[in-house]
Amino acid sequence: MTSYAQTAARTVFPVVLSVSLIHMLNDSMQSVVPAILPVLKDSLTLSYGQIGIVIFALNITSSLLQPVIGMYSDRKPSPFMLPLGMIMSLIGMVGIAFAPNYAALLAAVVCVGLGSAVFHPEGSKVVYLAAGNRRGLAQSIYQVGGNGGSSLQPLMTRFIFLPFGQIAALWFTAVAGLAVAVSWFVSRWYKANLHLRKKPAPKPDAKPIDRTVHNEAAAAAQADTGHPAKVVWMGLGLLILLTFARSTYHTSILNYYQYFYAEAYHSTIGWAQVPLFLFGVAGVIGTFIGGPLADRFGPKRVIFGSMTGAAPFALLLPYANQFWAVLILVIIGFTLMLSFSVVVVYAQLLLPNHIGTASGLIVGLAFGMGALGAVAIGSLIDAFGLQPVFIAASALPLIGMLTFKLPSLQKR
Repeated sequence: MTSYAQTAARTVFPVVLSVSLIHMLNDSMQSVVPAILPVLKDSLTLSYGQIGIVIFALNITSSLLQPVIGMYSDRKPSPFMLPLGMIMSLIGMVGIAFAPNYAALLAAVVCVGLGSAVFHPEGSKVVYLAAGNRRGLAQSIYQVGGNGGSSLQPLMTRFIFLPFGQIAALWFTAVAGLAVAVSWFVSRWYKANLHLRKKPAPKPDAKPIDRTVHNEAAAAAQADTGHPAKVVWMGLGLLILLTFARSTYHTSILNYYQYFYAEAYHSTIGWAQVPLFLFGVAGVIGTFIGGPLADRFGPKRVIFGSMTGAAPFALLLPYANQFWAVLILVIIGFTLMLSFSVVVVYAQLLLPNHIGTASGLIVGLAFGMGALGAVAIGSLIDAFGLQPVFIAASALPLIGMLTFKLPSLQKR
C-alpha cells in the first residue's frame, strides 16, 4: 500500500472527537431555542402556531442554506467557515437573552440558524476526511456530539430557563466562545490536510461506466459517483423522504410532547422534561451504535430496522399509562436514532465526490422539511387540540417501510 493510501485510510480520532465536541456545542446552542420556549410562551404570550414558527425559523435557516454552502465548499473549501459559524451563534445567544418581543426573538433565532448552516457542511467534510476507512464509526462519533447537545434541551428547560428566565441564555455565550476556540484548531488541521481531498484513494472495485447510458448528464453522473444516475436520484429522494418523516416526528416529540405529557398525566412542564431527557439520552446511544452496525451489516439494513422498529412503539405511545409511556419513549429514542448517522453515510456513498452536497441535502434540506412539519403540527394543535394531532403524528415512522425500495450499494 502506498504512503498516500495509508494516510487516507487512517482514522484521525483527535480531529473526529474535536469536531464532535463542536457539534455538541453547536447543537446545545440550537437547543436553547426550544428549551426557552416554555418560558417565552408565557412572557411573550406565544401560541402553539407561533412556537412552531420559531422552530421553523431556526431549522429552515440552518437547513435550506446547508446544501448551498455544501456545494460552494465542495468547489472552494473554506476551513475557517467553522469558527465563523460559531461566532454567528454567539450573536444569536445574545439576541435571545435580550429579545423584547416576538419579532426580535425570530431575528436572534435566525442568527443561530445561520451559524449552524455554516458549520454542518464543513464539519461533515472534516469528519469524512479524518475518518479514513471507518466512515460509519467516525460519522457516529460526529453525530453523537450533535445529539448529545440536543439531548440537553429538557435539562436546560427545567434547571436553567424555568428557574432563571430568558436572561439565562446569556450564559451560553461561554459555550459559543469554547466552540470558536476548538473550531479554530480544527480549521487549521483541515487546511493543512486539504491535499488528501485532491487525490482520491484508488477504487479497484469501482464499476465501469455503463456505455448504454445515452443521456450525457446521466453518463456524467455515473462517472462521478460510480453508480447509475437512476440509482443516485432514487436513493437521494427516498433518503430525503425518510429523513423528513423521522425529523418531523422527532421534532414533535421534542417540542410538543411536554405539553401532551403534562395534559395527559396531570403533570407539570418541569416534570415532563424527565422523559424527554431519557428520550434524548437513548437517542445518543442509538446514534453511536448505528454507525458501527452499518459498517458491519450495511446502511440499508440499519435504516430499515430503525424506522420500522420504531413505528409500533410510536403508535402505542399516546395510549400508554405514565409508567409505560416513559419506557416506550426510551425505546423510540434508541431505535429511531439508530439510522441518524447512517443516512448521511448512505448519501455520501451515493455522491462520494460531493461530500458537502450530500451532507447538506440530508442534514440540511430534509431537516428543513421536518421544520415545515413542525409548523404544520403546531397550527393543527391550535385548530384541533393537542391529543388528536399528536396521535395522528405517531403514524409518521410508518413511512420507514419505504426503506426496502432503497438500492443496495456495493460496499466500496
